[in-house]
Amino acid sequence: MTGILAEPFFQRALLAGLAIASVAGPVGCFIVWRRMAYFGETLAHSGLFGVGLGLLLGFSLTLGAAASAVAVALLLVLLRNQRALATDTLLGILSHGSLALGIFTVGLVTGAAGDHLDLLFGDILTVSWQDVSVVWAGAAAVLLVLGLLWRDLIAISVHEELAEAEGIRVKRVELGFVILIALMTAVAMKIVGLLLITALLVIPAAAARRLAGSPEAMALAAAGLACAAVVMGLFLSAYANAVTGPAIVLSAALLFILTLLRPQAN
Repeated sequence: MTGILAEPFFQRALLAGLAIASVAGPVGCFIVWRRMAYFGETLAHSGLFGVGLGLLLGFSLTLGAAASAVAVALLLVLLRNQRALATDTLLGILSHGSLALGIFTVGLVTGAAGDHLDLLFGDILTVSWQDVSVVWAGAAAVLLVLGLLWRDLIAISVHEELAEAEGIRVKRVELGFVILIALMTAVAMKIVGLLLITALLVIPAAAARRLAGSPEAMALAAAGLACAAVVMGLFLSAYANAVTGPAIVLSAALLFILTLLRPQAN
């Protein structure tokens, strides 16, 4: 174990993974409370189209993923008020449509979308020190904004109509939150991949729900469980020669199963 910890690539992977985990936990709590898992998945899928545009036009893949995810987030907020289609139907169309468009665009650039499977499933072991700096800066920014929105998000999650009656600008807070999810998706792209980021958001938060009795305690527990999943997944990847992104998600799922063995907190 000491040997692998001394490797620079493992140290970089660990630092980057812990940064994402510390954000995924608290953000994931609101996704669980507000039943927005499919919403998060849609934003993750949309990020691949931005990656394709980045490859096609020659700009940052992270910037492309962030831009496309934010654009889809804004579109979803605007379309939520329409009555022609149910929200889950609309999410299904946008989720799979944007994923297919992303794979198609990446394929146009590389000749085969399989050349960039790391974008779908993550490749945390290849992150550079620059990547680590970007991830930590992004994570700090997301946590700062989440802290500013915390009380309003709690109020909206408990009772949206009552929160609006108390003067909270519900639409503005919701918009800020979905943009947070979009930005986190882009930052986490290289860590666990676009297809697995929703799992890292939802699973630790769902596990923490059984361990904590208050929103703040649940957010801390979710962050802790997400960090534990990253550490477990990295060691599993190193010693079992497994793909790292799925190994992290499987570790999170194992932790969730273990929480089922204890009584749920009141």
